[in-house]
Amino acid sequence: MGLLTELAREYRTLSIVGMAKNAGKTTALNFLIEEAEDEGMRIGVTSTGRDGETVDLVTNTEKPRVYLYEDTIVSVPTTLYDLAEAGLEILEMSRYRTSIGELLLCRVAESGYVQIAGPVATKDTKRMCDRMFSLGCELILIDGAIDRKSIAAPETSDAIILSTGAVLSRDISRVVKETAHIVGLYSLPEVPEDDPVRSLIEEAMESGRVTLVRGDEVEILDLPTGLGAGRRINEAIDDETDAVFIPGALTISVLEDISHDKLAGTRFILKDPTKIFIDDVNWRKLLKKGLKVEVLRNIKVACVTVNPFSPQGYSFDSDTLCREMEKALPGIPVVDVRK
Repeated sequence: MGLLTELAREYRTLSIVGMAKNAGKTTALNFLIEEAEDEGMRIGVTSTGRDGETVDLVTNTEKPRVYLYEDTIVSVPTTLYDLAEAGLEILEMSRYRTSIGELLLCRVAESGYVQIAGPVATKDTKRMCDRMFSLGCELILIDGAIDRKSIAAPETSDAIILSTGAVLSRDISRVVKETAHIVGLYSLPEVPEDDPVRSLIEEAMESGRVTLVRGDEVEILDLPTGLGAGRRINEAIDDETDAVFIPGALTISVLEDISHDKLAGTRFILKDPTKIFIDDVNWRKLLKKGLKVEVLRNIKVACVTVNPFSPQGYSFDSDTLCREMEKALPGIPVVDVRK
């Protein structure tokens, strides 16, 4: 039984997210598309940006193209429709616009290469997926075309496939640690649904401001983000403060300005883990100081794919990389899709 069949038992939508450029995300996408064809599974393919071009538009390097099989449902912008080597049957013009044209929902009538793109807004991606399901898709793959782990917002899909590899570092242990760090962040504990703190924060979220919770009361600070406001947040925290909700990014600079006793005695709550921009070394230091971070919704990592080759010319042994990654990520499938 293939990887995709296993994943399809638990998830309906999967986002493929890269740890960095050249981490093997598009290769992983093509692998899963081919598995779907082998298993006779009808899939939909969309994107959070653009993918399938022969040259990366940012790095100007060659990249894998996206090959789609007959009967796949795909979103394609009008400006890229004529560039498709596959035969595409237009099912409908969607209501979503991108910088490269309105999005068409198409059925692949003849297999071939396609440049894909999708809605930019998370809510629009979800609506696009719902429409694809109504057209008969059994599973939808969402390509994280920007190669940014921050696009793994949990509202986008049921789970993500995280692509990582040698491009991160020449040190295999560094690759494993950085990947495990991101997976660890994505797995942060969620604030329980029956926790009064959660309902208070959800009510205050519309303000878009840093919010402190004390018992059954909230204090909304005139701060749209924690950036540059660590000292003000530190001053606002007192012995009665149970939790602090930060609507924007959580960085080391924010937490460095908060005293150790307040850092250890307060729950810091974020919307989701993609708001955290702290490297693994500093993160471990903060945890030792007693930092407690929770999220309103975490991110399920369904699988990790590894690319042992780097465009800089060095590589790792595939078996060694997979073995070390599996040790660091117990319970999560690790696959070298090239192998």
